[in-house]
Amino acid sequence: MNQFRVAQPYFPPKTNHVTKTAAQTAQGTGKSFQQYLTEATSPTAKTQPLSFSQHAISRLQQRGIALGGQQMERLESAVQKAASKGARESLIIMDNVAYVVSIVNRKIITAVDDGSMKDNVFTNIDSAIFV
Repeated sequence: MNQFRVAQPYFPPKTNHVTKTAAQTAQGTGKSFQQYLTEATSPTAKTQPLSFSQHAISRLQQRGIALGGQQMERLESAVQKAASKGARESLIIMDNVAYVVSIVNRKIITAVDDGSMKDNVFTNIDSAIFV
């Protein structure tokens, strides 16, 4: 007579469970993951200011485009809106000037005035904002 063995179920050894507070606290900082998440997604979270690429600076100078404080605030607001929608590279049209902006890097890549816009093709953008 053949004897068959019934396989016993395998239960992995129990591991040491880390307490909830220790698991939530980032090592050495005292902040929980939830605190980091809240700070990062807060609408009042500090963000780096808009910057300009060397190319954008030279285009602004060549084309005589000057940006004042109010215009920078409008550009900043447009970048924030684009970021909230998940945009990565945007074309922002403001006061007859087109700005190509890296939303992720918060950097203005180039600026084109209305006189230079004719027959221009804007590529590698995923959104357009009219301010």
